[in-house]
This record gives sequence, C-alpha cells and structure tokens, in this order.
Amino acid sequence: MQTTGEETYETYTRLIALLDANGATYRLIDHAPEGRTEFVSPLRGNKLSQAAKCLILMVKVGKKVTRYVLAVVPGDAKVDVQAVKALLEGTYATFASPDIAERLAGSVTGTILPFSFHPDLELIVDPTLLENEEIFFNAARLDRSMALKTSDYRALAKPRLGRIAAYDDA
Repeated sequence: MQTTGEETYETYTRLIALLDANGATYRLIDHAPEGRTEFVSPLRGNKLSQAAKCLILMVKVGKKVTRYVLAVVPGDAKVDVQAVKALLEGTYATFASPDIAERLAGSVTGTILPFSFHPDLELIVDPTLLENEEIFFNAARLDRSMALKTSDYRALAKPRLGRIAAYDDA
C-alpha cells in the first residue's frame, strides 16, 4: 500500500495538533524538497547531530512474532540493526520494506516523524539525540521541517531509550 498525499497531510496535521494542544515549543522551517538528512540539515541550518534520522525496522521474535520499530538516531549516525534486535530479544532484524514503513509512519520515506501514531510501531530513540536543546526533522513533508524543543519531544513522544546508534570511525 503506497502512502498518499492525503495520509501525509493527516500525519502532519496530527503532529501540529499534538504539539499545539500540549503547548510544545517548535518552529517550522520551509526549504527546498529534500528527505536525506545529510542534505536537508544544511538547508535547515542545524548540525547533523541535532537531526532525528528515523528508520523503520522489522524484528522477528521467534518464528511467529513480527514487531516493527521506529528507530531514531542522530543524523551523523547509522541505526545499529543488531542493537535493536538485541533490545527486543529478536532472532532476526532488517529494514522494513518501503511500503510497510510508509504505511506505519503515515508519510513517505524521507519524511518519517520521530513520533509513532500507529499501535504496531514501537518508538526507540538513541539517548545521544536527546542531548541537544532542540531536535530537527522533516515534518511529514519533504519541503517543511521542524525544530522541536527536546524536552517537549521527550514528554510527548514518550520514547523507549536504547543505545541503537552506530558511528563510522573517522
């Protein structure tokens, strides 16, 4: 099932409604359409370490149970798939197919929020991202991002924390 523009719009409006209803501190940043963290961060004016890179993984737990995880790491890191598998005591883990990821996220690849609005999508965030005063992410749109106060993000998203970021040794 491909995500439609209507679903993306609903995800965007749901995010804004959640933040406004809870008095969250955020800024919207319009920019040229871009979904890749390393390219959109300079457009937004943030460091890569402040960007929330959001990827959806499929984790098998035994032969009969499949769980989906929204893994969120700083933009200068990669998701450590094996660490996510270990956190969930899984037997196998991989990136979810684009159609499953977009259906669970309610937006297209490159615009996935660091929030889960789907009951089958567990949110796990690497704590190093939360060391920033603000986090930056595409707001379910390729042409609009958000800077959100980290304390508001943590209070509203209520993520499970886990060391799931992997850094390239330079």
